[in-house]
Amino acid sequence: MICVDCRYIRKRPSGIGVVLQELIQRLPALIGNEPLLLLKHPEAVDRLSDAPNVREQVVSQEANGPATMWWLPRVVDLRGVDLYYSASNTLPHGLSMATVVTVCDVMWIKHPRWARSTGAWGRIETSYYQHGIWRALRKATRICTISEASKDEIRSVHEPAGARTTVIREGVSTEFHPIRGEQQREHAAEVIERLAPGARRWVLTVGQFAPYKNHERIVRAFGRAFPADNGVHLVLVQRLGEGSRVLGPIARMLGIEARVHFLQGLSLSDLAALYRGAACVCHASLYEGFGNALAEGMASGVPVVTSNRSSMPEVCGDAALFVDPEDVDDIARALRVAVTDEPTASRLRRDGEARAGQMSWDAYAEQYAHVFREVLADRRSGRV
Repeated sequence: MICVDCRYIRKRPSGIGVVLQELIQRLPALIGNEPLLLLKHPEAVDRLSDAPNVREQVVSQEANGPATMWWLPRVVDLRGVDLYYSASNTLPHGLSMATVVTVCDVMWIKHPRWARSTGAWGRIETSYYQHGIWRALRKATRICTISEASKDEIRSVHEPAGARTTVIREGVSTEFHPIRGEQQREHAAEVIERLAPGARRWVLTVGQFAPYKNHERIVRAFGRAFPADNGVHLVLVQRLGEGSRVLGPIARMLGIEARVHFLQGLSLSDLAALYRGAACVCHASLYEGFGNALAEGMASGVPVVTSNRSSMPEVCGDAALFVDPEDVDDIARALRVAVTDEPTASRLRRDGEARAGQMSWDAYAEQYAHVFREVLADRRSGRV
């Protein structure tokens, strides 16, 4: 039996949750008659899968929390499980079966100040995630990651882990695509008027409010790129964090407060509409394992501005404008080009859509099924 921890799947789309949903839609059919146990969060009210080889177990404790890290076998019945899979970077204690962990990146180890909250809670977060990730690197039977850049980072902190790591790149949902017809154009206009009134064109930034996402520099760059164009707005969709409290005063100081919008808790339909209608997507992050917003922006037929470091050039190829994420003027320059230079924007839309077309959730799930089959075969033959 394979156990997949699916507790990141909730009512609203989120990074790991979306990836897990795409995986478990396909995995039951790819592993033959192998039984699957899916650990499910109470907020995931619908069944995760109707496949006959799937059983679901509701677990109230969080996927990344102390009960999971130190006492998972006490809170979940894992009898009969031959392989446990965690998609959330960390490996719990006390597991006697083979394990596979997706380590998206090692930012908590190499750059914790870019990821953590402020104050005492940030120190607790850092200690927790460093412990869980180090445990995965040292103890997991196999490790998967989402880019060659992340594999290189894993190898840089723990060479033996790099040797056990397989790169499996993520896909992009079919919900993200260019505008198709007048009805979708009208829907995008309705969504932006409801969520960001007055925006005739908008720069879209999607990602939790955390230091590594670099949102403060993006706000400052937007102010420099479009200091007086009242029709161009900045829309920040921040799933987590206090972006408006921190960034709102900066926008006010720059005189652009009325054109900067902070959104949370969007439906997938509204988010996809914001992508489709955007003048460009700006994802000038300091560090990424992959960068879902890049794939979603390219798939939506929107010019992308992103960083010239970490995994971002690998993900985008030639289909983006690359910037130094620590240089506000460089970000501002690229934003002006993406929004106002139509020949360049047209090329980026064309190349980006083609690039995103190479990102397949079917291929993603098939590669995970292959890893799981290999680990199960080794486990049952006594090799692990």
